[in-house]
Amino acid sequence: MCSIIGWCGKHYDRRLFDKGFAATVSRGPDCSEVIDIGEGLLGFHRLAIMGLHPEGMQPFELNGSYAVCNGELYGFEKTKAELIKKGYTFRSGSDCEILLPLYREYGTDMFAGLDAEFACILIDNEKKEFIAARDPIGIRPLYYGYSESGDIVFASEPKNLTCICDKIMPFPPGHYYKGGKFVCYCDITRVDEVCRDDIETVCGNIRSKLIKGVEKRLVADAKVGFLLSGGLDSSLVCAIAAKCSDKPIRTFAIGMSTDAIDLKYAREVADYIGSEHTEVIMTEQDVLDALEDVIHLLGTYDITTIRASMGMYLVCKAIHEQTDIRVLLTGEISDELFGYKYTDFAPSAQAFQEESQKRVRELHMYDVLRADRCISVNSLEARVPFGDLDFVRYVMAIDPEMKLNKYNKGKYLLRHAFEGDWLPYDILMREKAAFSDAVGHSMVDDLKAYAEKYYTDEEFESRKALYSDPAPFTKESLLYREIFEKYYPSQSAMIVDFWMPNKEWEGCNVNDPSARVLSNYGASGE
Repeated sequence: MCSIIGWCGKHYDRRLFDKGFAATVSRGPDCSEVIDIGEGLLGFHRLAIMGLHPEGMQPFELNGSYAVCNGELYGFEKTKAELIKKGYTFRSGSDCEILLPLYREYGTDMFAGLDAEFACILIDNEKKEFIAARDPIGIRPLYYGYSESGDIVFASEPKNLTCICDKIMPFPPGHYYKGGKFVCYCDITRVDEVCRDDIETVCGNIRSKLIKGVEKRLVADAKVGFLLSGGLDSSLVCAIAAKCSDKPIRTFAIGMSTDAIDLKYAREVADYIGSEHTEVIMTEQDVLDALEDVIHLLGTYDITTIRASMGMYLVCKAIHEQTDIRVLLTGEISDELFGYKYTDFAPSAQAFQEESQKRVRELHMYDVLRADRCISVNSLEARVPFGDLDFVRYVMAIDPEMKLNKYNKGKYLLRHAFEGDWLPYDILMREKAAFSDAVGHSMVDDLKAYAEKYYTDEEFESRKALYSDPAPFTKESLLYREIFEKYYPSQSAMIVDFWMPNKEWEGCNVNDPSARVLSNYGASGE
């Protein structure tokens, strides 16, 4: 991961800029640079992943124009070769160095052509314009706000902007900013033509596209590792990577010391694929001690995101402290495409599709945010194969009737696509268990018990009334909101709502986001 920031205007305050920029040095601890172009400021904290030499340091410059980018541009070598034929020269092996030549050739049309997860800020010196853009899913973070003088300021995280902007908002995924306007260049959830292929064709395409999505994310000049929960999604990523690698991959799993569910399944997968496997154990005290830090690094009050971040943060912390790995592949975004436990209750194929579209559009505020922050705060980079743009477009276009759980097994298409020697059959067919539950049911129980003791019933009733949009509805949610407000006062609009099952569906009107409260949880907790 890297960190970028851009104050777009002449009326900048260098003191506030430096203060905000310093808040995310962990995203890029290798080197930092700030340039003053008179019309504004650009800053970059570097975590060297591609092009490890000093020449890969940003901002990049081309004839007086500048660019900073936190991203991975897949297949950039081919694009770079084409640009060289056009007369461009390059100083480094960094993928992001192609951005300024691309902008010169294609303008803002270039963003729709990128196969990438990225957030970038460009300065067009000829037109004296600032341009910013973000990938279609929002895998790489970007936020914006306005300074007291009215200048727009972009940055990787809200903590960069709390001292500069009164109101901080997430930069919309799939958009670019130019000339004071946000323009959508890609709605990744839009389906122009429904795919009505037979199930074997669909599953064959799912398999081949996911394999390609993993393969391209193995390319790095830094060392790569894998988060392995023992659930379907992370296990598939690891299994594919193991087949693509000429030596054992390194996998990492975490669980509670008392009742870890995931660890035994992760070990089974690791033994099957022959990975070099590490288990990390966490305790109730570890979780409670990390709670405030986790909410601060996340910048959210959402219950699901915070619960799921506890284990992810602690395992990434261990990886950072105990290994030289710099890149981690994860299993996020599968659920939004293929379904959760609660989408078994979808009343129709159209309802399933609409829910999937909503969740993918909002991912940047929830699961994708969690993966980015937990990993980047530990000076690591996250890569998400299920977020591969070609893969997402294809799965979104599959006839939703086929994606409904008509097979007595959720996410059946993904499971069927990898039947064979990829994974042990019991792992391939293992029931979905949310990460926050599967690290051990005691973790969520401990958090809820802590919040229960933290407030009396009278305190809860009086203090929850101080907040709305949305209002806390349990003592746990109030605790998280109050910690959030400590670090991000009056910035609750950054998150649109609590990540919960669709309460309009029969069987989903619940007051806890854990799948444990659903009637179909069944064997998920075993």
